[in-house]
Amino acid sequence: MRKNATLEACWMETVAPHLGPLARVTDDFTALTGVPVDLPSALFLRARLAGFRLPGRTSAGGSCRLLATADGWAAVNLARPDDTAALPALLALLGANPDADLPAAARSVTSAQLAAQAQLLGIPAAAHASTGADRTPVRATRHGSRRPRALTGLRVVDLSALWAGPLCASLLGRAGALVVKVESTTRPDGARSGHPEFYRRLHEGHESRVLDFTTPALARLIAEADVVIEASRPRALRRLGIHAERFLAARPGRVWVSITGYGRDDDRVAFGDDAAVAGGLTGRDTDGRPVFLGDALADPVTGLFAAHATTRSLTAGGGELLCVSMTACAAALAGVRGRVR
Repeated sequence: MRKNATLEACWMETVAPHLGPLARVTDDFTALTGVPVDLPSALFLRARLAGFRLPGRTSAGGSCRLLATADGWAAVNLARPDDTAALPALLALLGANPDADLPAAARSVTSAQLAAQAQLLGIPAAAHASTGADRTPVRATRHGSRRPRALTGLRVVDLSALWAGPLCASLLGRAGALVVKVESTTRPDGARSGHPEFYRRLHEGHESRVLDFTTPALARLIAEADVVIEASRPRALRRLGIHAERFLAARPGRVWVSITGYGRDDDRVAFGDDAAVAGGLTGRDTDGRPVFLGDALADPVTGLFAAHATTRSLTAGGGELLCVSMTACAAALAGVRGRVR
């Protein structure tokens, strides 16, 4: 226990200078709901359970690397088998020898070029401190009429996966909402392959449904919801006949939470580590070079921003589509402008 407590204190020390805006968000969430938020647990539970060590230029989970480029730094995240399989194609796009390693290839191109070529192949990648500073963490647009309500007894349908969306759903559940966790028969939540206790804690007390998304069952479930949380490209749900705007217009007071890497108008893929780098939420080593902070830090940060925004929207009457950008949430904590050289 002492070892874990000491490790968590070390993790907190590394991110503490950035936590002012997040502490204000969580304090207001507690004021609105009565639910306290333990920031160390919210940010570092997975790292503690998995026994991760403090990251350097390789992320705590090991899949994402900060690479020096011709003009700065960029993160490339080989988080999925498909990302690793696409690495030879990325090297080819960068004009490197197929036998070359990625760090060497990265040094021959700019940060923007590396990120763009990786994203072209669907690999999560980002130039350091390149985006997010020009937008707010949460953008709300109204598509329905207002009806102020408390969370108690409201039905939340969580279509998201991994960490940010489920953390948002977990906090809403602790505030009294009835949460239904929904997974596709063909694409279960990837977090199930991680530490089982982490998954259990995020989904404790939630109803679980596994559906064929191509059948009317998904639309029927969403029709019963007061709040929907999702982290999909908008066009993916529209192909299934699911439209956030129609959901909000159909009944007063509803809220739709859309969590994306870069915003609903941007198809680039992002995970917690590379999104943090994109927003500039990184530390520096003794030589002034960037290092990762935390464990996939943009994920829990985004989940906390999303839960707070949902609660505030419901209190004010809802009817809103909340666009929550992971990179913008990271940038809100970074206080960084421009790239580290």
